[in-house]
Amino acid sequence: MSQILIIYTGGTIGMMSDPLTKVLKPINFEQIMDNVPELEKLNCKIKVHSFEQIIDSSNMNPAIWSELASLIQSNYDDVDGFVILHGSDTMAFTASALSFMLEDLGKPVIFTGSQLPISAIRTDAKENLMTSIEIAKAKKHDRARVPEVCIYFDYKLFRGNRSFKYNSSKFEAFRSPNYPILAESGVHLRFSVNDIRHPQEGEGLKVHKNLVSDVAVLKLYPGISPKVVETILTADVRGIVMETFGAGNTTTDQWFIDLLKNAIDSGKVILDISQCKVGTVELGRYETSKHLKDVGVANGYDMTYESAVTKMMYLLGQFENPQDVKQYLETDIRGEITVS
Repeated sequence: MSQILIIYTGGTIGMMSDPLTKVLKPINFEQIMDNVPELEKLNCKIKVHSFEQIIDSSNMNPAIWSELASLIQSNYDDVDGFVILHGSDTMAFTASALSFMLEDLGKPVIFTGSQLPISAIRTDAKENLMTSIEIAKAKKHDRARVPEVCIYFDYKLFRGNRSFKYNSSKFEAFRSPNYPILAESGVHLRFSVNDIRHPQEGEGLKVHKNLVSDVAVLKLYPGISPKVVETILTADVRGIVMETFGAGNTTTDQWFIDLLKNAIDSGKVILDISQCKVGTVELGRYETSKHLKDVGVANGYDMTYESAVTKMMYLLGQFENPQDVKQYLETDIRGEITVS
């Protein structure tokens, strides 16, 4: 019989409306179980680790990501898969971070939650939880069907570092426009076997907990002033995620190019990702991005914002040399980018 560890961090899935104030308040995991008696029919043993202090995902941070990685590491040999209940607002950040922290992962780590509390009549929580457990325990030839960090929401399984929350009012909360879904739930669970990553043969799980959050974000807009750009580029950080236009384009004003060059020369790493949700950065395709390539800006290809920020944190924790960080930012290490 399969054994699954459920890690309960918090989120809407574990909320209940206060009868007096109507305000949503967190409940404990036993109350969640009371609302899903169908769990007993899943033919698997369920272990539960509930955070001592249930948190809203808006309060998520790298220290909690390290705690999650430690929990997975310490229980890795004893269970077949993991289901992490997490608020949807920052779920894509946590899933992306864990994908980088868990190298050569051989078991499923499935993040899920809900848009309505599990006690609500029309809740999406029950299906999300039940199917996440089904996916976490799914095997073929005694191997996990999806040995990845994933997000399961509204009948679809996404690669964690390829997805983002795009809707706060529909059950279809997440999308992954630049990579196919890994599985879909209908009458049957259908896995996209050609799109699922597997660890290298003979390699065991390696856990990396050193994340460096010295990262700033520069989001460009028409008319952005030199003062604003300079403030961000001279901040006391090691890495900067720059959200540019279209295929990675920016202004060609000399002041902007000079500020970028000065920042890179000072040892900072600048990563170019697009503000567009679909498509990829193509440094050098247009004149408005050629200068970025010339001064040493890293190409983020089709990375999501969530993946870009967490990958930068991970690589800054692995390497001191900015050139090493840049090299691996432009390298697909966990299926997070499509390198053209």
